[in-house]
Amino acid sequence: MSLPFPTHEPFLNGYYAPLHMECDAPNLPVTGAIPQGLRGTLYRNGPNPQFAPRGPYHWFSGDGMLHAFHIEDGRVSYLNRWVRTPKWQMEHANGEGMSGGLMNRHLTDPALLELNSTVANTNVVWHGNRLLALEEAHAPFEVDPATLAARGYHRYDGKLPGAMTAHPKYDPVTGELVFFAYAARGPFTRDLMLHIADRDGTLRRSVPVEGPFPSMVHDFAVTRTHVIFPVFPLTGSMERARSGRPPYAWEPEKGTHIGILPRDGSAADVRWFTADPCYVFHVMNAFDDGRRIVCDVMKYDTAPLFPRPDGTPVSEDSPDARLVRWTLDLDNPGRVGEERLDDRPGEFPRLDERYAMSPYRHGYFLSAPVTDGAKGDPARAGLAHIDLARGRTAEWLPDIGDYCSEPIFVERHAGAPEGDGWLLTVVWRGKENRSDLAVLDATDLGAGPVALAHLSHRVPAGFHGNWRHAAAG
Repeated sequence: MSLPFPTHEPFLNGYYAPLHMECDAPNLPVTGAIPQGLRGTLYRNGPNPQFAPRGPYHWFSGDGMLHAFHIEDGRVSYLNRWVRTPKWQMEHANGEGMSGGLMNRHLTDPALLELNSTVANTNVVWHGNRLLALEEAHAPFEVDPATLAARGYHRYDGKLPGAMTAHPKYDPVTGELVFFAYAARGPFTRDLMLHIADRDGTLRRSVPVEGPFPSMVHDFAVTRTHVIFPVFPLTGSMERARSGRPPYAWEPEKGTHIGILPRDGSAADVRWFTADPCYVFHVMNAFDDGRRIVCDVMKYDTAPLFPRPDGTPVSEDSPDARLVRWTLDLDNPGRVGEERLDDRPGEFPRLDERYAMSPYRHGYFLSAPVTDGAKGDPARAGLAHIDLARGRTAEWLPDIGDYCSEPIFVERHAGAPEGDGWLLTVVWRGKENRSDLAVLDATDLGAGPVALAHLSHRVPAGFHGNWRHAAAG
């Protein structure tokens, strides 16, 4: 029997509350005018648990739900579907939740543990003519780009034995997809594995790397010449997991370690830099500057959403991230140089993806602490545009109680200059408990949306998404 969701869990209420339906809306009402040149599909992914969990709920544990907004000829259509993973299928057949989630492995039904299923709830990317739903502990899960129907695990013709990061990096010059896995040789091991697939989606290269200790390595960075693996003291432990203690926990005494690997190098070529303990969920971009590597990241001084090894909280309030620039001198391996680029708390950094892995000028991010919506306070989350050449930031804020999702940049046309295009975001209207797709001019963010496509229901707080041009595939 399906049980009620607990009312005391902050990530199961309000903006984060699960949506119990799948639907199709072929022609959304629109305020303003959708730009005629905007043709394609915005895909978004995020946790949306099918059933109430066993034990306390962690936001990262919910079943993936995809939301697709198709835009063409000034019209917007919408559909949403759960990613029908093996876990979703088993629980659906059972009629109730069987999982203890990320932090309560010991509460998970043995049959579900044995299944070792993805939840596919973090990101969704288009590459090699495939739409892949991702989470970092398992192989990618393919879905149909038009219907979102499940097609099953995609293991690159058997060449991918383990997981794929939720943050693969697309190379706009070569068409390659560069990605990695942590805990590559088994749960809570310190091994990393780099993979490179060509533009057609064929896996061409894999390189093992040994990290300093088991860690949750959520994101990484790639330049034209190097791959950057940041290993933070958010450690993993099988012993803790089996004993009912936190599988992942904050151990700042281990410090931060950043491995640098040439894109054409081997494990023997890795060089390690050190930095003060911190945590980064998301990288904006990285590029080469002569013999230096520049990497722009959203940095937390302590890891949010995770406790100490004994289960006690790291701090009374959730820490905030801020955009900083790391500089790593390849001729002087050692410490990492750091410069703060903006004082606003924020998350979900993005850029004009045509400039990924190269020097760039324009970046975008969610302009608020990412978990503010769980506090129940009269807050809001807008969008920010930082001009790195001028050192200036523009901002758009919705009404109090409204929250934007990660901004996705779409160029105005194929030959448009960097930053000349549109920002797409899904805005939760707190007072109405429903969502809008907002289209903003990236060159004039402060002017607010040029168009809004209105849903009659809420899109729950999610993580990441990407744009697929109508001509793709």
